[in-house]
Amino acid sequence: MAATDRLSLIFAALADPTRREILSRLAQGPATVGEVAEPFDMSAPAISQHLKVLERAGLVTRTVKAQWRTLSLEAQPLGDAAAWVEEQRRDWNLRLDALEHHLEAMTARTNDDVQE
Repeated sequence: MAATDRLSLIFAALADPTRREILSRLAQGPATVGEVAEPFDMSAPAISQHLKVLERAGLVTRTVKAQWRTLSLEAQPLGDAAAWVEEQRRDWNLRLDALEHHLEAMTARTNDDVQE
């Protein structure tokens, strides 16, 4: 199944360590495609594919001036992903707290039954 919703595209893009390294580089500021590709031992088409995934997820934008293609990090999609993760964390903490209270109540009842 192809990932088409925004969060799926973002998380799929973040799943690859090469793409995460590219984003880390772009967090320092805009860079040309050549500057981004330089530290990687892979072909230009492979780097291009990684960049396309990042662009499709909205994590990177590309501007073209003459022969220069500059890449920039777009922080908003990372914020969207972080907000989703935080929402899940809150929900699970509430569920685990409820489970803890339930288990405490069960333990207290068991202890009361044993004492009788």
